[in-house]
Amino acid sequence: MPLAKIEVRKSWPPAQVQAIIGAIYDAQRAALQLPAHDRQIRYIEHRTEHFHVPPGKSENFTLVEITLFSGRSIATKRALYQAIVKNLGALGIASDDVFIVLNEVALENWGIRGGVPASEVELGFKVNV
Repeated sequence: MPLAKIEVRKSWPPAQVQAIIGAIYDAQRAALQLPAHDRQIRYIEHRTEHFHVPPGKSENFTLVEITLFSGRSIATKRALYQAIVKNLGALGIASDDVFIVLNEVALENWGIRGGVPASEVELGFKVNV
């Protein structure tokens, strides 16, 4: 049940926005072994004066921030990073323009399914992958 946020400053056409969202979704599904229905992704386009691009980066700079349950291995995280960069690369976003941050949150700090701690719920998928 990751929560993904994609932040950009370039205005993309609607079809490209959906493709970018799909690229992140597909990477999460593959690397994190998530069920098909697990898709919580926000796409935020900032005005150029509200989003500084680091030196050496292009207008395609894309910040991907994912909040997820704690417990994934470094190999799984590495696979996620690589899948995101590969998928966005196929859409014309260079690997140097992709910055990814993972925020891991303990299961008991997620209130899901009517306000129950995720640590007390059968999630239907493994977290320790």
